[in-house]
Amino acid sequence: MKIIFMGTPEFSVGTLEACIQHHDVIGVFTQPDKPKGRGKQMTKPPVKVVAEAHDISVFQPDRIKKGDWTQLIRELAPDCIVVVAYGQILSKAILEIPKYGCINVHASLLPKLRGAAPINWAIVNGEVETGVTTMKMDVGLDTGDMLLKETIQIDDEMTAGELHDHLAIMGAQLLVKTLEGLENDSIVPEKQDDNHFTYAPMLNKELARMDWHLSAKRIKNLIRGFNPWPVAHTTYQGKTLKVYKANALAMEDLDALELTNYHKISAHGAVIGVRKNSILIKAESSVLEILEIQWGSAKRMPCGAFLLGHSVEIGTQLI
Repeated sequence: MKIIFMGTPEFSVGTLEACIQHHDVIGVFTQPDKPKGRGKQMTKPPVKVVAEAHDISVFQPDRIKKGDWTQLIRELAPDCIVVVAYGQILSKAILEIPKYGCINVHASLLPKLRGAAPINWAIVNGEVETGVTTMKMDVGLDTGDMLLKETIQIDDEMTAGELHDHLAIMGAQLLVKTLEGLENDSIVPEKQDDNHFTYAPMLNKELARMDWHLSAKRIKNLIRGFNPWPVAHTTYQGKTLKVYKANALAMEDLDALELTNYHKISAHGAVIGVRKNSILIKAESSVLEILEIQWGSAKRMPCGAFLLGHSVEIGTQLI
């Protein structure tokens, strides 16, 4: 099958490599190079790096709907367009070009978690399972007919970064099965039930601010879901305190920790205990045990290492 591949970030790379292995990739579309890091050095998208390594033509339109890009795609005459986290919306004209349509690999069990950040929101929302769905794209946002699905369980400690890596592998494998099924006409497309859809909006740093009026379990989900980016954070002594790992404790768990006077502290976000390797913070009817942090401009470190050089007072308020 002749394929045009459209994708940009690391999540897309495995699927591109699978397409190269099993099919004829005649062109790759990806986002333009962007400045990155403190030096603002122009950096190629991961998908572009892989395409160039295989001598595949790369196209980087600012707006794929504008200019002559639709005509170029017609001239390339792909049998299928594979789209994985490309970052641009395709026009109806482009969607109608390939014989087998435009096939998207989406990192959720549609219709759940349509949108830009399904991996993160699956964890933030406390989902116990998620997966990948291949879908025949239409003009809506992740609304096309579903083709194949594969499911994965989410354990209580899994971060978005870890789930990302699992789903990237699953997505590549599922795409290969999907293209095979389309070629031999063995897949029956399934319409999505719009009554059961949820939305996974784009991430930003403000969404990652910790709300101490939530339960410790929900805050822990936020920490896991926004690791490695944008990272859950609060404020301690006027500096940003990023939290990478934590435990959720019930109030009745505290007696076993031999803390003193913790029951006198009622303010949400207050430090109610300091242990050798952790700091305990009051949340709604529960306690968050912080285990790994980054404070201000310091390096990311275990909480125990931070406490070797810093004295944290009981009752200190995090905001």
